[in-house]
Amino acid sequence: MPATTRHPNLMRFERFLWALPLAYAVHIPEEFLAGFPDWMSRHMHADMDNQGFWLNNSLFMAILLSLSLWASRSRSSLAAFVFLSWASGNLFWNFIFHVVTTVYADSYSPGLVSASLLYYPVAVWAGVLALRDGRLGLRGVLGAFAIGAGLMLFVIWSGLWNFRLPFA
Repeated sequence: MPATTRHPNLMRFERFLWALPLAYAVHIPEEFLAGFPDWMSRHMHADMDNQGFWLNNSLFMAILLSLSLWASRSRSSLAAFVFLSWASGNLFWNFIFHVVTTVYADSYSPGLVSASLLYYPVAVWAGVLALRDGRLGLRGVLGAFAIGAGLMLFVIWSGLWNFRLPFA
C-alpha cells in the first residue's frame, strides 16, 4: 500500500527506528550493573574491562544515533540498508549472542533480559517496517541482517578476543 494511502496512525519506519537506540540505552545498564565485563572475562575468556565496555558502547551508540538520524531524514534505500545492517548487528545478533553465551556458559549472560524483551522484537519489527514501507525489499532486509551478523562476529573476534579464537 503506498505511503500516501496508509492509515495515518500506522507506525512508519522513519519514526520507529528511534526505538532501536532507546532499546540500546536500556540494555547497556543491564549489562554493566550485572557485571558483563567480568562475566565475559571469566566465562568467555574475553579481554574486557569496564573502560573498554564504556568506550565501545559509547562509540556504538554514537554510530547508531548518527545512522538513525540519516535513515529517519532520508528516504534512500542506502540509508535504510546501512542503518538496518548496523542496528541488526548491535541488537538482533546481540540477542543471539546472549542466548548462545548463556547456554554455553550455563550461566546468565548479563544483558539477556533486555536483549530478549527488547532487542529481538525491536530489530525484527524495524526490518518488517522497512519492508512494509518500501524502504527495502526482502533481499535488502535479509542482506542487512546478514551484514549485521558479520559485523557482530567481527566485533566479538576483534574486540573481545583480539583476533584469536579463545577456545581453540
